[in-house]
Amino acid sequence: MTNQPTMTGEEIIQLNREYTFFSWSAQSAVNPIPAVRAEGVHFWDADGKRYLDFASQLVNMNIGHQHPKVVRAIQEQAAKLCFVQPALATEPRGRLGKMLSEVTPGNLKKAFFCLGGAEAIENAIKIARTVTGRSKILARYTSYHGATHGAAALTGDYRRWAVEPAIPGVVHILDPYCYRCSFGWTRETCHRECIRHIEQVIQFEGPDRIAALVLEGVTGTNGVIVPPDDYWPRVREMCDKYGILLVDDEVMSGFGRTGKWFAVDHWGVVPDMITMAKGITCGTVPLGAVVVSEPIARYFDEHVLMCGLTYSSHTLACAAGVATLQVYREEGLIENSARLGTVLGERLEELKRKHRSVGDVRYLGLFSAIELVQDRSTKDPLTAPMPAIIKFLREQGLFVFAPKNMILVTPPLCITQAQLDEGLALVDQALDIADKA
Repeated sequence: MTNQPTMTGEEIIQLNREYTFFSWSAQSAVNPIPAVRAEGVHFWDADGKRYLDFASQLVNMNIGHQHPKVVRAIQEQAAKLCFVQPALATEPRGRLGKMLSEVTPGNLKKAFFCLGGAEAIENAIKIARTVTGRSKILARYTSYHGATHGAAALTGDYRRWAVEPAIPGVVHILDPYCYRCSFGWTRETCHRECIRHIEQVIQFEGPDRIAALVLEGVTGTNGVIVPPDDYWPRVREMCDKYGILLVDDEVMSGFGRTGKWFAVDHWGVVPDMITMAKGITCGTVPLGAVVVSEPIARYFDEHVLMCGLTYSSHTLACAAGVATLQVYREEGLIENSARLGTVLGERLEELKRKHRSVGDVRYLGLFSAIELVQDRSTKDPLTAPMPAIIKFLREQGLFVFAPKNMILVTPPLCITQAQLDEGLALVDQALDIADKA
């Protein structure tokens, strides 16, 4: 294949559609962009058209595309040692483990490396059940934790249905979705039933039977749902009260996306485990991890860790992770996310005031969502114009992630204010389509 001429965009699409599957799609309906190269906050298709990546691909390209320091680290590691089986020790593995212990909160220290977020959740389930001797896992309904069997069971949204009957022992709870409060309150009248409800479920399910509570730091693909400020601290207290492990899924909200290393850092909470992926290498090489507290790590000094994967602690992936974390620090990307996150929040509030189709905007750092409604009083979701909105933005060279009735604004953390304004101006125009609908 390397000796064959470069394909046209149409040829690339045809080859992909005929011989590969596309995720979460009826295959006859997919219309992919034939991507051929990328740099910084942009990527290009086979026809030379440039796109501003307002989605960080799948909210994982935090440091930007093709970062030269990471590319160089991969090249250098590949020349020396691409892979050894996980029973062997390597320098990149040890260095990355130490670096993660330095940026994760509190006494989180030791990492088990895998290849993605779903695998991280699978192994967190195993660890929680082993350490506690309990079987049940609590998770939220408006959540996404991955597509493998255990991770999909924890997932609360419609993507769970395809694996049911799923693994036993998973119990779902309601969410701190302030805009669509399950308990009928508004932000002004809130009684925090979303927190008290959790303790009620714990009592119903048996506190001594629950191994862990698994929560996204900030809910991601279901609409960037930022919890009230007392939510995480009170959940931490509740877990301590009943001896339940608190697992923080930071696969999407971690590594500076919210303006801090991890979303949970905004509320000063130390979970018992953090699952991570996406921003750990920003997609350059697949990598995920479960980082556990020192007490959990000590448990496995004398007990067998029943977790294992051929590609656990993959040498090339760990080398990419080391370089990626260095880029975050050296280029101040966490700080840039916090600074431009303030600007983004102001711009989104302006769009909400301007466009009657915008029911709610939510944001923390460069992690944000615009939720579209048919009517602000009824809050009925506005979904009909979404294909037209996505088509318009794509034609204008803006790549967005737009699930259901939402437009997520989640650009790479290296974006400039001028580039952010450029993209938001196009979103502003797209919202005219929603207003007309």
